[in-house]
Amino acid sequence: QVQFAESGGGLVQPGGSLRLSCVASRSIYTMGWYRQAPGNQRELVASITEAGTTNYADSVKGRFTIDRDNAKNTVYLQMNSLKPEDTAVYYCNGRTWGENYWGQGTQVTVSS
Repeated sequence: QVQFAESGGGLVQPGGSLRLSCVASRSIYTMGWYRQAPGNQRELVASITEAGTTNYADSVKGRFTIDRDNAKNTVYLQMNSLKPEDTAVYYCNGRTWGENYWGQGTQVTVSS
């Protein structure tokens, strides 16, 4: 099994920043973040491979940055210039050799 420990969510004003962290119980090839707002589909926010190849949703390009520390089995999502539309539950995700793993999610709320 793979377990994730997510942290960093919370309430922030528009234009503010948050940094999400996800610590995995073991190494995993691709890690990333998805988000889901009420009534919406869960969507990819960003992902990163062990080699550092990244993928971002168009809606967050230029504002969010994903990185990872392989020695710590940790992936980070730096979120800047946050908008109310970014409000969602953010889920840490891991994929390797066909397996798909999910964290419990952390709430991000962007509101004044």
